[in-house]
Amino acid sequence: VQLQAFGGGLVQTGDSLRLSCQASGRTFSDYGIAWFRQAPGKDREFVATIRVSGSRTYYADSVKGRFTISRDNAKNTVYLQMNSLKPEDTAVYYCAAGKPILSSIWNDKMYNYWGQGTQVTVSS
Repeated sequence: VQLQAFGGGLVQTGDSLRLSCQASGRTFSDYGIAWFRQAPGKDREFVATIRVSGSRTYYADSVKGRFTISRDNAKNTVYLQMNSLKPEDTAVYYCAAGKPILSSIWNDKMYNYWGQGTQVTVSS
């Protein structure tokens, strides 16, 4: 699976952005898709994931209630709608594809395929 993330940008506190993760190659619908992010000087952290069917979604506590992940298997695309953005959301956002078990969805080592990342900057 080849992944391409896009949609980042520079916004102000409280604004919204929608990131997209476009996939090609292997059967997209066979994979769970996750978003991770990495801020300068920090480890990469889990943001959200959507399971194969799209019926189950999981979020990091820091984004729960503000971010929404969804997928359109017909378009081979996963979206991350980010609302009420905060300066602490500033990071490079990566999408990843894999088949982790439920207890490991937060673990970036469980994902085999990664997009190139898109920068999100939230100014205060």
